[in-house]
Amino acid sequence: MPPERTVFYIDAFNLYFGLKESGWKSFYWLNLQELASQLITPYQELVKVRYFTSRLTGWDRRKQNRQKTYLEALDTLPLVEIHYGHYMAHPWTCRNCNKSFTRYDEKKSDVNFAVNLISDAMDDLYDAAVLICGDSDLVPAVETIKKYFPKKRVILFFPPKRHSDSLRNACHKFIGTIYKATFKKSQFPDTVTSLTGHPLKRPPRWT
Repeated sequence: MPPERTVFYIDAFNLYFGLKESGWKSFYWLNLQELASQLITPYQELVKVRYFTSRLTGWDRRKQNRQKTYLEALDTLPLVEIHYGHYMAHPWTCRNCNKSFTRYDEKKSDVNFAVNLISDAMDDLYDAAVLICGDSDLVPAVETIKKYFPKKRVILFFPPKRHSDSLRNACHKFIGTIYKATFKKSQFPDTVTSLTGHPLKRPPRWT
């Protein structure tokens, strides 16, 4: 039998905050193609890795530069495709001190995730879709796959410190939470050469 064509769908901020809450900032320099390769079985063929994120706005320049460096490193991976949402600013007043601030809410990534999951099924890009996410908002998309594409499988991994019972129950198969050792094996080298030929170094705060 031919290998099971497999596409990974990764919720960037679900993964990032899971690593952050675990105290695993040394794993931020994560090679997503290698991570997917660590998680698939010998009977699967990795076709693509889709990564859903938004460029940081409203944060200090250092955080934006670290993210920019990381995204350029991801661009060097032939099977990885980045899908961008955006941040929306809105005023917010603290109930305790009554001071006003500007808050930034990430928009569009969940929609991008769901749309690509369904459109890739329509295009017959995969036999198995692997989700790295713990967001229950994706349940309707998974249920759509199960209804209209009964021969395709949706497989779930949770990032650390993230889970959703409803998403786990909706998927065909739940593997578990990704282990620390898997992240450790899936790091970029400390220096990566960008597509334009300049060195991209692991940010010092990510060591």
